[in-house]
Amino acid sequence: MGRGWTQPGGRPHGETLAIARAGQSAKGATAFVSLEPCGHHGETAPCAEALADAGVERVVAAIEDPDPRVSGKGLELLKSRGVEVELGICSEQAKEVNAGFLSRINSGRPAFTLKMAATIDGRIATHSGESQWITGETARAMAHQLRARHDAVMIGGGTLTADDPTLTARLGGTDNSRRPRIVLDGRLRLSLDSNLVKTIGEAPLWLVTGAGVHDPERLSPLLDAGIKVIEIPAGADGLIDLKSLAVYLGTSGLTNVLVEGGGTLAASMLGAGLVDRIAWFRAAAILGADAIPAIGALGIGRISEMFEFSRNCSMSAGPDGLDILTRKH
Repeated sequence: MGRGWTQPGGRPHGETLAIARAGQSAKGATAFVSLEPCGHHGETAPCAEALADAGVERVVAAIEDPDPRVSGKGLELLKSRGVEVELGICSEQAKEVNAGFLSRINSGRPAFTLKMAATIDGRIATHSGESQWITGETARAMAHQLRARHDAVMIGGGTLTADDPTLTARLGGTDNSRRPRIVLDGRLRLSLDSNLVKTIGEAPLWLVTGAGVHDPERLSPLLDAGIKVIEIPAGADGLIDLKSLAVYLGTSGLTNVLVEGGGTLAASMLGAGLVDRIAWFRAAAILGADAIPAIGALGIGRISEMFEFSRNCSMSAGPDGLDILTRKH
């Protein structure tokens, strides 16, 4: 009768849209929601109140909302208005769908998906650095779909210099204007002639660098070009502290970030405990041990120390394959 989902910018919520689309059919109906309807007054009235006002008789919620402003209050509001409530159906699927939101509320950071396009022996480029293209057109189109489904795309300085990427989701009808491209560039290697800067009118560009270590004259041209410069303190290794960056991105409202960096950034994200999912595109090809690995050195000395993931699904990507993996907790 009516479907809805939260719109760009966070408003309106899905319930409001679904009720509007259902119209009079909402009276006496059942509403299925992947997250508890909000029960507090914010920029809009509570969704739980809107459902009750529309005459919905039953609400099936997959999971409670952990946001302290909601956290059971929406369900209690529904019950107080005489609406039947069921909780927990398809909860595991709902947790996956809402993984980014849950991460930001519970951990203060977005969920990070590490995307890789590698050969079956785990190599992302030849020993000379050539990487385009390891996977085929279908896999690359699916990678653009991944970008479109995330709030931001992030790379490191190595990928910046090696590939000169654009990082927009190049699919028909896709709007990139709210999807920042995030570049970790501690040495300010970003050129004003790069594809990222040339396309700044299509999508925001955020440059992350060390706090207080650069001459303002070096930063000024970047700021003048419309780039948002984010200064993050360095960690013990002298590099950008990824955990501090993750909290900053969560505070900025990002819930799902796609990481497309090379082996160095991948290893750093794993080491910081920030890789929640992996989207691993596998080409049916081999490059050998002298080629560049998908994951940099991790210093693992024992099998018990390895990073373990669960395979959510495997699918074909034309002649290639795609595995979606979730970190084991």
